[in-house]
Parts: sequence; structure tokens; C-alpha cells
Amino acid sequence: MLAAKKKWVSRETTAVSETAVNALSQAAEVSPLVARLLITRGIDTPEAAEPFLHADQQPLLDPTTMHDMEKAVERIQAAVIAGDQITIYGDYDADGLTSTAIMYETLDQIGANVNYYIPDRFKDGYGPNQAAFDRLIAKGTQLFVTVDNGVAGNAVIDQVQAQGVDVVVTDHHELPAELPHAYAIVHPRHPEGHYSFGGLSGAGVAFKVATALIEEVSEELLDLAAIGTVADLVSLTGENRTIVTLGLKVLQQTTRPGLAALIQEAGLQPDKLTETSIGFGIAPRLNALGRLQSAQSGVELLTTLDEERATALAKQVNQLNEKRQGLVKTISASAIEQAQSAENQGRQTLVITGKGWHEGVLGIVASHVVETTGKPTLVLNEDADGRLKGSGRSVEAYNLFAAIDPVRDALVAFGGHHMAVGLTVMADQLETLKTAMEDAAVQQQLADNAQVKLAIDGTLSVADATLDTLADIQSLAPFGTDNPAPLFKLVPTTIPQARAIGSDQQHLKLQLGDGDTTVDAIGFSMGDALPAIQASPTDVTLVGALSENTWNGQTKPQIMIKDVAVTGTQVIDARTQHLSAHLFQAPGTYLFFHRRIMKQVEQYMGAQAKAVWVGEEDVDLATVTAGQAVFIVDCPDTLPDMTQVLSSIALDQVTLYLYRRDSVYMSGMPNREQFAKLFQFTAAHHDVDIHHQLTQVAKHLHLERNLLIFMIQVFFEVGFVKINDGVMNGVSNPSRADLHHAPSYQLREQQIVAEETLLYSKSAALQVWVKNQAAVKN
Repeated sequence: MLAAKKKWVSRETTAVSETAVNALSQAAEVSPLVARLLITRGIDTPEAAEPFLHADQQPLLDPTTMHDMEKAVERIQAAVIAGDQITIYGDYDADGLTSTAIMYETLDQIGANVNYYIPDRFKDGYGPNQAAFDRLIAKGTQLFVTVDNGVAGNAVIDQVQAQGVDVVVTDHHELPAELPHAYAIVHPRHPEGHYSFGGLSGAGVAFKVATALIEEVSEELLDLAAIGTVADLVSLTGENRTIVTLGLKVLQQTTRPGLAALIQEAGLQPDKLTETSIGFGIAPRLNALGRLQSAQSGVELLTTLDEERATALAKQVNQLNEKRQGLVKTISASAIEQAQSAENQGRQTLVITGKGWHEGVLGIVASHVVETTGKPTLVLNEDADGRLKGSGRSVEAYNLFAAIDPVRDALVAFGGHHMAVGLTVMADQLETLKTAMEDAAVQQQLADNAQVKLAIDGTLSVADATLDTLADIQSLAPFGTDNPAPLFKLVPTTIPQARAIGSDQQHLKLQLGDGDTTVDAIGFSMGDALPAIQASPTDVTLVGALSENTWNGQTKPQIMIKDVAVTGTQVIDARTQHLSAHLFQAPGTYLFFHRRIMKQVEQYMGAQAKAVWVGEEDVDLATVTAGQAVFIVDCPDTLPDMTQVLSSIALDQVTLYLYRRDSVYMSGMPNREQFAKLFQFTAAHHDVDIHHQLTQVAKHLHLERNLLIFMIQVFFEVGFVKINDGVMNGVSNPSRADLHHAPSYQLREQQIVAEETLLYSKSAALQVWVKNQAAVKN
């Protein structure tokens, strides 16, 4: 079997009645499917459904109800009137860049003397940096406006204020116990504020400040606000739905040369841009800037009116993103290989280290390792001084911040939250860190809750996986945090096509069948599931999202696979005529019918591979294979031998190599004339040294050498020849005998039948036969 990587749970916390579904369907004028999806999201009345379904028709909230908004606006306006130098202090991710661009354009529009500064991830770090602020003050800055950062910058901001330079903080991050003594703190969740929606992104907060400054909603800034909102993974409920819905309409017709060029570089269709286009096309490219270099040019890209400059910047951003992808791919391969070492397989948490790894992508790499292994992971780069710096990502069941916090004094730097951290540690404290993470795994009972949950909205038949159904589902968009795209369980009756695709064959492409209907499905980085699916195509269940795919002008529905499971015994056909070391590296139990073959290959066994000869006296196959992947290495001499093995073990997955050096089936059984020629030869030739003359005799009789050996063995068993010390002589006037009664003859007959079934049958037929035998119990 192939177990699901995640734990599938229903999104319905309580059973949804058909009566409630039909009532909401009629009242809200939506399909029953959409009504059910709304109810599972807690939207169970027409009054609640209306603003959710028609977010673009909802009024935006009054920005002046946000804490310190009026105070901030007055201070900025005073600086504009006085002609003071205003510096916007931003951040290097997509939310920070769009926040900066929004604030910069707005202040420029109202006549401010304004510039902006994007901190360098590697030199300045995140948030207010004292040296950076000091340099900017020295260059003439008289007022700072932070965007997407600042609430945690107590020490720096307090010192700047003490120098007589005001700081207006606009931020959306978690509020610390002690806030900086800034001139104003504009924050949607400030305890002294009255703003009714606290989930804004940094760009969302900047947009609200812009609205307050110009005293109207600036529609031309909505595209930037939408990008920042989607990119920062904030809740796509409430006012954020309105910002993104309206912003996508602006983005689809953007007049920004930089965004238009970036959209083109990303290979996106402007008129079909969605939140997915932002999340997987635009935002990663903007983020690539800050991951690999200074992101200052990102704001220029978003705000420039020079089309030639915009094109050049977009190409640069795209090239950096390609470089980022290459770095992630290379480092991830090394990190995952390290994660699968014998030592790490025995750990509940992972600390992966390397040298020469680019620190800007280690968070992404950590996410890849977590996705592959399901284990909380730190990925760290070690420099020449023995300093390791990097990022960590976790799973829902493990609080990574709480795990490391008890040993923060042993670290050089540390910060983060439940699911993600950043840290620096010296090499001599690495074991302390590893121990703390393992201890926390025990304390937090990670082993009992390690499997990541995958929330499912219901079951979707292949027949209902249509573009019409997709259009219904899209009425719930934009999708994202707190409003995920619906996931459905699909149970196809057949898999007409299954193959691996991609440059490294790492992706899975399926065609799902259900009666007369089929739908395509694709699973990224799921190519390793292919053998199990091919082995049991009628036992596949998967979870996926309904989407569309356009190719050669034709748009068709498509399932984006999120997880897959295959039930029953998985029979993997890997039959081979050559045994090599790589076949014995995977963990599991390798069964041999012939001891001599086992002795030949034992030296090539991997660290977690175990060789077992099925003929060993008192061997308990059920025990030695329990919980193990099973590999049957060589072909048995008889089918009953195979049945005995298959029916003796609890079989989840079996890989069949079925190696046989010389095929009996292909040589066949000697005919009467061939036996007669050998009989005549033995009567006419005496003292034949079969150890040294066998090849010549085979040529003389026009027989294959192995076939001749078999025939001599039969003659010996029935008394037609005698063999002493390798010298053969015919027996004079031997007794009549039926060759069919010779043990070797009977064995060969069984070998031919076994080989015909096991070696020369079609893959599907072999899988059926093995499964049937596995079901037989003595």
C-alpha cells in the first residue's frame, strides 16, 4: 500500500443537513455545492453570505478609526508643508515592497520631499536598524514613516525619537508587550484603536494611511495592496477580500509599466490574473530580490513610469528568481539527502547543515524538507568561523519557537514563532540545539500528532469535475488563508493513464476514470507515487483541488493533487535480468529463494536492508517482514514456493526483481530426438570428462550447454549414465525408464511453469496473480 502523507480530516466540524444546504442555496442564489462550502466555512445565513460572495461591492472601512491614524496624518502633512525630508523605511519582502511603493506614491502625490529605504536582509536584518537610521538622519531625514515593520523596534525607534527625529510606525505584525515610543503607531489591532478588522497586511495598512492622507480611496493603489495582501498570507476574509477582489480588477488592467513587464516575464495572462497568479507568479519574483541582494530596486520596479527601465528591471527580477529556484533545487537535494541518513531517520526533528549555502533561500529549503519528511526542520549554513545561520520551519503539532526558546542563551541570535524561526548558533552549541529540539518533540508529544492534517471539503466524482463546477467554486474566491481553495476526495474506478513528467521525472500525471468520464490530474513532486499507482490502479484515492488547464487554445478541467493513497497490496514490477548494487539500497527485507544468490549480493546491502533466505530452517517470514517493504530478489523454482512465501507474510508492498540467470522457459524441454542423440553418444563414447569437455560435447550434439547439463542429470537419475569424479560413461543395457519420472525432469517442468507465470507474463497479469496468492492463508 501507499499511505497518505497527511491525515485527511473533514472540514465539517458537525454534520451539515441537506435542509440547511438547500435553504441557503435558494436564499443566496448559489448552487448546493457552494452553499455547503459556505456553511462549512461558518457562513450559514444569507446575510453573512452576501458580503462574502460580493466582496467587491462592500464599502472599505473608515481608516480614521485605526489607532493614531489622525495623529500620523497630521504629522506627515506638517512635514509636507514644511518641506522636511521624509524617509519611508520599508521591508525586503513582497508585502514590504508594495507597502513602500504605496506610501511613496501617495506622499509624492501630495507634494512631499520623500525617499525610501529598503533594509538589506544580510546587512541590516529585519526591522529598524540603528546604523541605517543614523545614516539616513545624517543625510537629512527629518521624519521616518515605517511600513510593514516597526512595532518591535523599541530600542532603535526610542533612540531616534530621543534625537528629535519623529517616527511614524505603520505595521501589522504581532504587538509586543512593550511598544516603541514612536510619534504615532498605526496598527489595526492596537488595543486602544477601534478598527473593526485586524487582519490587514503591511500593504493594507499603508493603503489605509494613503486613503486617510488623500481623503479618498485611491483605486490606482489597489493593485499594490492586493499583491501585498496575498503575498503576506494574511487572512482572506473581511476587508482583505474586498481589497484583493478590487485589486485584481485593477491588476488585470494595470497601467504600471513595471508590473506589466513583470507579468509578461512571469508568463501570465493579464486578463486572467487571480490570487494564484500573485501567490505563485508575482510575489515569488519580488521576494527573490530580498533573498539574493538588496531589494531597493523592487520599489523602483513598482513605481517607475519609464517603460524601458521597467522592462530592464523586470528581466533582472526574473533572472534573480530563476537563480533563486536553482539555489533552492540544489540545496534542497543536499538537505533532503542529509535528512534521509540513518541518524536522521531515527530523529523526530532535523537540524540540517551545509557550507556555502545561500542564507537567503534556507527558509524555502526548510519548507521543502518539512514537506518531504514531515519533520520540523532547521537548515543552517556554516561559515568559516564556525557560525551557523539559517531558518527553520515546523508542522502544526510542534511549536518550533517554544522548542528552542529554553536554550536561546546558547544561541547568537534567535527569533520567530510557532511555525518558523530564524537563528544563529556557533558550531560548539549545535548539539545543545539538537537535543533541545528532540526533548521538545517528546514533551509536545510530536510522535502522536506528527502527521499534518489535510482538511477536505467533501467528495467529488470524476463526472462532476467539470468547468461548470469550477465556475461555481470560483464564486468563493479569492482563496487563501482562512478561505482555502476547496479540496475534495476523489475515488476513480480506473487510472487509464499514469506517468512521471518533468526534467527529473519528479511530477505525477494521471488520468482519472469513472465509467465513461475522465479528467486529468497532476501532482507536483509526487513522481515517487507512480509505481504504487501503476501496481494497483483500481485502489487509488486522492485529495485535490479542481482547477483548469489551457493548452493549444483548449481549456479543460484538471485536478491539482495534494495527497494520494493506494490501498491493498502494492505489487511493483521491477523484473530484471541483472542484479546491481543500487537495487539493494532501499530499506526493507530482501527475500531469496536461492542461497547462493543471496551470498553473492549480501555485500551490496544498504544500511537498513536485510537479506533473508526463505529456505532457512525455522525462519518466520511473518516476523522478519513485519512492517517492512518486501523485495523478492530471485525467481523460485516452483509456483508453490512463491505462493508459500506470499501467503506467509502480511504484505503491504512487494517489489519483484525475480532475477534468474539462465532461463529454463526460453530453453524449453528437450525433445525425444535430442534425448536419443545423447543416448547414442553415451553408448559410443567412453570416459567423457564432462568437467572439461562439456562445451565440445554440446557443440557436437548441437545443444545449448545448460540444456545438455540438464539432460545428463536426467540420464544419471534414471540410470542411463554413471559419473565418477567428473567422468561420464554410458550404462550397458540399462533398464527401461520413463524420463518424466526423473526428479530433475519434474523440477524443470515446474520451473518452466513458474517462469512462464512470473517472468514472461504481462505486468498486469503478474500483479493480479501475486495479489491472489498473497490472499491465500495456510
